[in-house]
Amino acid sequence: MTTKSEQLFEKSKTCIPGGVNSPVRAFKAVKRTPVFMDHAKGSHIFDVDGNEYIDYVCSWGPGILGHAYDTVIEAVKAACDKGLTFGAPTAKEYDIAMLIREMMPSMEMTRMVSSGTEAVMSAIRVARGYTGRNYIIKFRGCYHGHSDGLLVKAGSGALTQGQPDSLGVPADYTKNTLVAEYNNQASVKALFEQYGSEIAAIVVEPVAANMGVVLPEPGFLEFLRDITKRYGALLIFDEVITGFRLAPGGAQEYYGVTPDLTTLGKIVGGGMPVGAYGGRKEIMEMVAPLGGVYQAGTLSGNPIAMTAGYETLSVLKEHPSIYTEIADKTKQLADTAKTCFGDSVWVNQVGSLMSIFFTKERVVDMDSALTSDTEKYADYFSYMLDKGIYLAPSQFEAMFVSNAHTKEDVEKTCQCMKEFK
Repeated sequence: MTTKSEQLFEKSKTCIPGGVNSPVRAFKAVKRTPVFMDHAKGSHIFDVDGNEYIDYVCSWGPGILGHAYDTVIEAVKAACDKGLTFGAPTAKEYDIAMLIREMMPSMEMTRMVSSGTEAVMSAIRVARGYTGRNYIIKFRGCYHGHSDGLLVKAGSGALTQGQPDSLGVPADYTKNTLVAEYNNQASVKALFEQYGSEIAAIVVEPVAANMGVVLPEPGFLEFLRDITKRYGALLIFDEVITGFRLAPGGAQEYYGVTPDLTTLGKIVGGGMPVGAYGGRKEIMEMVAPLGGVYQAGTLSGNPIAMTAGYETLSVLKEHPSIYTEIADKTKQLADTAKTCFGDSVWVNQVGSLMSIFFTKERVVDMDSALTSDTEKYADYFSYMLDKGIYLAPSQFEAMFVSNAHTKEDVEKTCQCMKEFK
């Protein structure tokens, strides 16, 4: 019998490219038909066929409090009654900027935008405007959105000038993007030795989460901070995923390394489409209307997104014990995976982020992540989905745990792990 999800997928393919509005949703990597969702509450999500799942995707991160958190929903409904968007300033924009600065002090000034892609693209522009330099360094396997200049990965060498990773991106758009290896200090040093006076910034996920979760090796983030200072470049932390998830002050608080600029998304919008970038005052004063770096957006700082984000961040600020609780739940899942899968997997976990890599290799960068058996992960994904556990439909994505996940949710998930063969 054809399911409603299958029917919807076939219909969607007639008017939406691939039937989905973001590629990973197509489930191609796990050889399944995508599941179309209907509603969610807490840690559970429900599809159009009435199936219920324990959700470890959490909308790719923003659901740190769980789905449809009562106070957030109530505040958003009240804001909607006042109007969806004005294209004019509101008090809520000031409120959330101040709350962000309180929780993440390096963000002395913040500009709200509508997506993580827009946030990183804009931060790069500011870094170039501030330094008067053109080159940026990114790391292979770190994803910073789909803007032309950042949609780049390296070739087989340890470092290279960027080549476009998508059709439709002219090579000239990426010629100023240099690519190094994550966790490889030598690859960064080599780029600075060759291009040092021309490098505007390093942009990095302080915890990589787009080749699966890959943790920074001890000293790596400190090294990036030191070398950028030495050469007069800026350090940009892409905390679209880690911001307000690893700690109230994000990965920069967790690891004790302060960047010049930070980009945010996911949690800062409480589930609404949003992004933000910010940093030191003298850098952010380069942004129009104060300075010559232009960036604008009709829906930037819209009152609905600002309300959802403000309410979510307020809960996290007022209840910091949430971070310990969700880290403990995630560690239980990680420990179970290590125990039941043994040396056939490598598990990376930090706070409420984790990935199970089906490889015997220690995963520290893109090369080691790519040793994973993606067919085995597809089997694991299908088994867990059929058991009512909703995981990321790709080996190279993160598993997210929320404050709404219960002891029973975690125990059921662990039991299903143990039963998978």
